[in-house]
Amino acid sequence: MTIQIHPIKAFNDNYIWTLINKNNKQAIVIDPGQAKPVADYMEEHGLELTSIWTTHHHFDHIGGVMELQEYFPMTHIVAHSEHGVEQDQTIKDGSSVSAWGCSAQVWDIPGHTASHMAYVLDIEGQKHCFCGDTLFSAGCGRVFTGTIEQLYQSFRRLNGLPDETLLYPAHEYTANNLRFGLAIEPGNVAMQQALAQAEEQTAAGACTLPVTLAHEREVNVFLRVDEPSVIAGVKTKMDIEDEERLTIFAALRALKNDF
Repeated sequence: MTIQIHPIKAFNDNYIWTLINKNNKQAIVIDPGQAKPVADYMEEHGLELTSIWTTHHHFDHIGGVMELQEYFPMTHIVAHSEHGVEQDQTIKDGSSVSAWGCSAQVWDIPGHTASHMAYVLDIEGQKHCFCGDTLFSAGCGRVFTGTIEQLYQSFRRLNGLPDETLLYPAHEYTANNLRFGLAIEPGNVAMQQALAQAEEQTAAGACTLPVTLAHEREVNVFLRVDEPSVIAGVKTKMDIEDEERLTIFAALRALKNDF
């Protein structure tokens, strides 16, 4: 069986990650904030939508769910009880869901929101992590209904995945996040190279994702809070009480809010 993973673009910078079973022409979508781009893609490629997975309750992630159920009445909805949809399968940390026999573990990764989930899908030994708005390439989500402490712990948890894990954030924020990272850590060569590549890709309308966790450890300042260069960069921009990892993480998020 071959599962293809494809981003469907929505709004200005959202990605609706789509799992496609090439054998039976079925599809699963994650966080469909809009219905029309999904319905159009299904029609264009002769696909049947069989399941929707959600990571959190924000409208740009669930806004198309109800309409897609009208287009595809047999669609199975997988969501947390606080995601604001009528789910067929209620998930929580430790749940598992299936994609044509491949298992996805559900992780609770709060911070951006209090009930933010990730799906860690294993396809023939390769892990694919659909992390919504918790982790972006070179960045992290804003704190809304969660806490900065939760977001920090969620990053620690995600950082425990294997190096080669592919991460699938739900927004195209890569280039801007890298610009912020270079404002903190201007000497980071990997970040400089990643920004040049991201700017070229986005100018061409291409997706900068997915990225490996190994790559993120080199370019994401929120995963680099114990690096002297990151600590020094934060201290040039604001006064901090100590150099604990959570302090640096919170300071970075505060600085990014105003970047």
